[in-house]
This record gives sequence, C-alpha cells and structure tokens, in this order.
Amino acid sequence: MPPIVPSKPVRRAPARPRVAVEPKRRELVLEKVLAALADPTRLGIVQYLDRIDDELNCAACSCPQRSKSTMAHHFKVLREAGVLGTREVGTQILNHVRRDDLNARFPGLLDAILAAAPPLGLMD
Repeated sequence: MPPIVPSKPVRRAPARPRVAVEPKRRELVLEKVLAALADPTRLGIVQYLDRIDDELNCAACSCPQRSKSTMAHHFKVLREAGVLGTREVGTQILNHVRRDDLNARFPGLLDAILAAAPPLGLMD
C-alpha cells in the first residue's frame, strides 16, 4: 500500500468583482461616454437617476419592455463608460450618476446631453 501523501492546498482564482469596474476620473474617455449615452434606454436610465438625484438598484429602474438581463447589460455599459458609479450596501448594488466626475472631465457635457434629450418616458 502506497503512503498517504497530504494533498497540496488548492489555489483558487481571486473572486471577480460583482460589478464592472468603473474608470477613475482621469480615465474617462469622451467616445465611450457618448457611445454609452447614444442608446435611448441607457439615456433614459441616466435621465431618471439624474432627475431623482439618488442611488437606486437595477430593479428599481426596470422597465416591463426589457428583460432583467438586458437592463443589467445597459447598467454595465454605463458603469464601464464611467457614467454611473456603484456602491454596495449589503446584497444590493446601488447606482448613481457620476455627475461631479463627468463635469470635471467634460464640463457641461452631461447637462447639454440631458437638456437635448427627449422627455423621459417609460424607456421604450
């Protein structure tokens, strides 16, 4: 009978973050911000979050015409572009518009886009 050899500890991959990593203020890229806001659904999300001036989770911004996975994708695109920031509170991930960072990097851009956007509907 061969001797029992203790097994080596298993190396696990580091845990992935639960949300997409948002760029730092100096890493915001105009093309990515504009591309993220070019989609009507994403623009509606930003309009809504900016209007209520508070943090919300994805479920609070859901719309019946879009699936949960589609809405999660839209939030991810906005986070990766740096338009939205996130904060984890327990099991919830709260989203907010990064107005201060956007205004510091691109003065007046967000205000101009939101002023020119069609009135906020039901994100249809």
